[in-house]
Amino acid sequence: METQVNAEKVLDIVRKHEDGWGGMIAVLTDIQYVFGYLPEEALRIVASATGTSLADIYGVATFYRAFSLHPRGKHHVCVCLGTACHVRGAQMVVEEFERQLNIRPGETTPDGNFSLETVNCLGACALGPIVTMGNAPSTKVCPSDVRRILKAARKPDEEADSLGASVAVALGREMEEVTTI
Repeated sequence: METQVNAEKVLDIVRKHEDGWGGMIAVLTDIQYVFGYLPEEALRIVASATGTSLADIYGVATFYRAFSLHPRGKHHVCVCLGTACHVRGAQMVVEEFERQLNIRPGETTPDGNFSLETVNCLGACALGPIVTMGNAPSTKVCPSDVRRILKAARKPDEEADSLGASVAVALGREMEEVTTI
């Protein structure tokens, strides 16, 4: 699944953040927003336009977990494995997502619908295990919730006001508003 990179769009982003190295994170953030990930061709354009080595750009892109060098799924599932979530069974939640989706963390399903990622902390430790899909957090998730979370995500958009609302209904519990995520 090759992404067509519009060089002029990438150059517009670079020009928008012309304050040098300090703007590299902003440049990469905007590129990822446009393409859904950081295509190699876009990074080469940034390197050429800024005079920054491609290795340095890759260094920034791989240092921050928020950046992805590969396309992510339409539904990006993120499971917190921080200490509080871990002791409450988050690893079992990850394993259930792996079974249901037949992928491992860092991978995307062949149909491009789901990607799975783990993170060290989402900042809502008292509500763990935490799973986010897009910007919708699910709290106190257990392995038996995974099938319902995925089923809600697979519903056509017109069937639900939002993924967050459909996940809340699917889980049969009230979702907590987590503003730190």
